[in-house]
Amino acid sequence: MRRSSALSLAAAAVVALGVVAPAQAAIAGPAAAGTAPAGPATAGSATGLDRAALREAIRVRPEDGVAGVVAEVHKGGQRWLGTSGDVVTGKRVSRGAHFQIGSISKPMEAVILLQLSAEGRVDLDQSVQHYLPGLLPEERFTDPISVRQLLNHTSGLPHDLEGAPASSTDEEIERRLDYVTFDEVIRQTLHPEGRPAPGPRFRPGTRQEYNSFGYRVAGKLIEEITGHSYQHEVSVRILKPLKMRQSRPTVPGRATGVPRPYLPGYLDRSNGELVDVNVQGGLPASMTSTTGDLDRFISGLFDGRLLRPAQAAELFAVPKGADGKPLPYADGSDCNVGPAKGTACYSVGLKYVPLPDGSLLWGKTGSEPGYRSGVFATRDLTLRAVYSMGTSSFRSNGALTVAQRLTMAALGN
Repeated sequence: MRRSSALSLAAAAVVALGVVAPAQAAIAGPAAAGTAPAGPATAGSATGLDRAALREAIRVRPEDGVAGVVAEVHKGGQRWLGTSGDVVTGKRVSRGAHFQIGSISKPMEAVILLQLSAEGRVDLDQSVQHYLPGLLPEERFTDPISVRQLLNHTSGLPHDLEGAPASSTDEEIERRLDYVTFDEVIRQTLHPEGRPAPGPRFRPGTRQEYNSFGYRVAGKLIEEITGHSYQHEVSVRILKPLKMRQSRPTVPGRATGVPRPYLPGYLDRSNGELVDVNVQGGLPASMTSTTGDLDRFISGLFDGRLLRPAQAAELFAVPKGADGKPLPYADGSDCNVGPAKGTACYSVGLKYVPLPDGSLLWGKTGSEPGYRSGVFATRDLTLRAVYSMGTSSFRSNGALTVAQRLTMAALGN
């Protein structure tokens, strides 16, 4: 229901510095779905963390539109944890604060389907229509859409609730309490009441466009194949093996609060009243977590604890066309930095961003009402960063500014 709107931590750094990765970070090497630009595995790992710069980076300024920040950075074997206080109430924010992770759950969905692929229970090249017959209306969706295309954003499916009228800020604040199943999102998107039903945005496999709706279908597929709820599968396949004890999937059917201690996130009503929106319903894939747990996730994802090599390769492979070149990105709203600007920058579950020294960060951002979060790392895990910001209004875009400062401090710029 909610599309990630925050730029990645790494992309913000590139934009802020006004530079791009060197030209030698070229597309090279075979992979099932393509490859991402190759570059040095590490990003400034020879230098340590500038803790004073990191503390200053997350200090909230009035113009940021951010209520508070919690962040964790690992570099060259060093670790830094930091928070900025809740500027609305003046209270301290715990370094172990919980927060809503938003679309950072998408890599977890991808991991589950990659594991099912390794188990022979799903074929990434088989169509959604095969596994979920009748879900996509045949008269509108005539081309087969593969499971891989759901996960690497090349499906061409419509966006969540595409064509629905915009909601008021007050309606959005109240709507955050709704718990919506995968089936309900799919029905409301593909079979809307009172407006035309959407069709494909483009032919599957011809371009890339970030698409949350494809992950709603992926979530439905996980539940259909396993016979279990998504919450059960993510718990037994990811949270428990990685000892992510501070992470909590949504409770089906009701709204729940972010566990204490938590990072407050605020939205403002039309009358100016600020509402702490930590109580939310969300989707089956919604989750609360901490910086420490998300660091465990990306570490376990990259070091082989979750996936076999063949499946892990999908995390670092961007889709290519028949000409062997990365697919074009649909518009200029994303994948717009580096030498491969304008072409696919999402793999199965992740996004890559080139850094000024030619290295790459891989990870994911996420947004929920009141929260903007992200987790990124180099493939060898020598540089890792996790952050979450509580907003102080609907119109706040200050999370980008804070992410820029944090990234430049982590990189030593």
